[in-house]
Amino acid sequence: MSGELLIEIGTEEIPAGFVPVALEAMERILTDLLSQYRIGISGKIRTIGTPRRLTVTAVGLDKSQSPRRTEKIGPPASKAFDENGKPNKMAEGFAKGQGVKVEDLVRIETDKGEYLAAVIEDAGRPTVELLPEMIERLIGEIPFKKSMRWMNLDVRFGRPVHWILALFDGAVVPVSFGNVKSGDKTRGHRFMAPGEIAVKDFVDYLKKLEKAFVVCDPEERKKIIEEGVGDVAKAFGGAPLPNPELVDEVVYLTEFPVAVGGSFPKEYLKLPVDVLVTSMRSHQRYFGVVDKGGKLLPHFVTVSNTKAKDNGVVSRGNERVLVARLEDAKFYFEEDTKVPLKNRVEDLKGVVFHSKLGTSYEKVMRFRELSGWLADKILPEKKEAVMEAAYLAKADLDTGMVQEFPSLQGKIGREYALRDGIAPEIAEAIYEHYMPVGARDDIPKGEIGTIVSLSDKMDTICGFFGVGMTPTGTADPYALRRSVIAIINIILGKGIRLSLVDFIDRSIEILEGKATRGRDELKADVADFFRGRLAVLLADTGFPQDVVDAVLTVSIDDLVLVKKRAEAIMVWKKRPEFSDLATSIKRVGNIIKGKDAEEGAGDVDEKLLAESAERELLKRLEEVEKGVGALIVEEKYNEAVGKLLELKGPIDKFFDDVMVMDENPDVRQNRLSILGRIKWLFMNICDFQKIEQEK
Repeated sequence: MSGELLIEIGTEEIPAGFVPVALEAMERILTDLLSQYRIGISGKIRTIGTPRRLTVTAVGLDKSQSPRRTEKIGPPASKAFDENGKPNKMAEGFAKGQGVKVEDLVRIETDKGEYLAAVIEDAGRPTVELLPEMIERLIGEIPFKKSMRWMNLDVRFGRPVHWILALFDGAVVPVSFGNVKSGDKTRGHRFMAPGEIAVKDFVDYLKKLEKAFVVCDPEERKKIIEEGVGDVAKAFGGAPLPNPELVDEVVYLTEFPVAVGGSFPKEYLKLPVDVLVTSMRSHQRYFGVVDKGGKLLPHFVTVSNTKAKDNGVVSRGNERVLVARLEDAKFYFEEDTKVPLKNRVEDLKGVVFHSKLGTSYEKVMRFRELSGWLADKILPEKKEAVMEAAYLAKADLDTGMVQEFPSLQGKIGREYALRDGIAPEIAEAIYEHYMPVGARDDIPKGEIGTIVSLSDKMDTICGFFGVGMTPTGTADPYALRRSVIAIINIILGKGIRLSLVDFIDRSIEILEGKATRGRDELKADVADFFRGRLAVLLADTGFPQDVVDAVLTVSIDDLVLVKKRAEAIMVWKKRPEFSDLATSIKRVGNIIKGKDAEEGAGDVDEKLLAESAERELLKRLEEVEKGVGALIVEEKYNEAVGKLLELKGPIDKFFDDVMVMDENPDVRQNRLSILGRIKWLFMNICDFQKIEQEK
């Protein structure tokens, strides 16, 4: 026998970004709870929700817990009986503590000998008895970015809870959260059907909510929104401006989505497209409308949460709101363009970047100098343009437009730069230097924007590390992890050949006077931070953890080479001969591990080579060293690993025929030196001791 569980948590409107996270967590938490309480499930767990309700259903729950048999180990059998073979007080005390009769104790064999044990059979309790506690735990464990309390209650949630629907096979499960007790009733749309609605099961729940103007399934709402917005835009002779993020947001802002169109005066089309789109999207959650050529039309589509008697009234209301926004934008744009962008840089002296790192002007001067250094390394022919782009990169922070619409930083700077007659590639760099924002976002396309982006982000990382404001396990207020990931993605995405260590060092040098930590310590910490993020990125792109650890142990200085070395190991790792080679190299490492640094690193005295196996190994080692060295110079790491395989036979022969730890210290030192040379030769590729054998 199996049953259906239905839980709905009814609330005040939860912020759109909180809802999908909460729904995902509910499925995970309920899955864990069912496992903890030993309740089997033959069906699926499903979550759906809106801003006012978080719902989870589980089909096919067992009606009772799975039985459990446990053995509790007690005292040694040799100490649990008296001389007559009867249980003594030790045995009786153990039996009493486990709630069993002493005669029910059994003898079992363990690694330590024979012991007494209590076998406890737990038939399991009915599921319905366990659900109240489980559901209360479920509600209390749902995570929110920000939670709140209300009415002096000793509970927290994303928003105040107003009702709880909890049914198991149609019967109410008694649950309490704050001042709310569970029942068999849900509620319809806040405005169109606000009353309580009794439900019997999940199918009944969905049908009755649909009649009460609530589309509870987010995927269904998304489909309604996309089709509705598309139809309205088509009626205007256009199509919606693609904005999947806005679609996802509106899905969790509505329970009954209705697309409504509107228009605005054509004169506002003179404003930059980014300004128009931001005015519609950021503040009003409107979708722009474009023609077949992608040109913005003087129309928009909004998604209402109610079905109005007259959509014209809704349209006019939204039009008035948008025009007011556009009028503000027009004012800021006209005022901003009265002042050339380059004249705004000095005003950044009055804008604090961070109390410990100075003003935005000081930051600009730092990463401008760093950009010049970087240009000398990778783009010397455009150094002047790089320096100008860096100088202007933050100038738009002083504009009214960015202060009103912060998301336009970089975009409006590009627009104003073009209007000031600044070279297009420099103007584009002003925009691109913020890229990428997220780990999967596009990296800068232009060479100039690439350099300024790298320099700005490195200055931010070294700056905050320099004043002791490093990320913790739970907090990264200055998005330093994101900046490191951005730098790595840019360097790897562009194939930039650059010494990361030198880049970090130069940034720290420019910080002189701001950093409060020692230079060497700071440099090491920043490098370790990069190493950690690089390890995560490589693992996320499919490299096994042992390969990641092996290549990062050697060096992270040239990120392009790090990836090439990892790729070479991946090519060879599944071959049996590679596994054998790795085993041999691990043996080399184990022998020289713990020896003095001089041992395994000195010159080899050929006069001390008494055995043919060691003479042959040295001969082959010298040949392979030359070959591998040449291949590494050409960055042919696949071929270099193949060349290293030539040492497999001589190494094994050496270990079979030669006693490394000879009584003669000179002979011993000589043999360790050979092994040391082998180890460091292999370390040009990776630390083979970290490579795990393929199963």
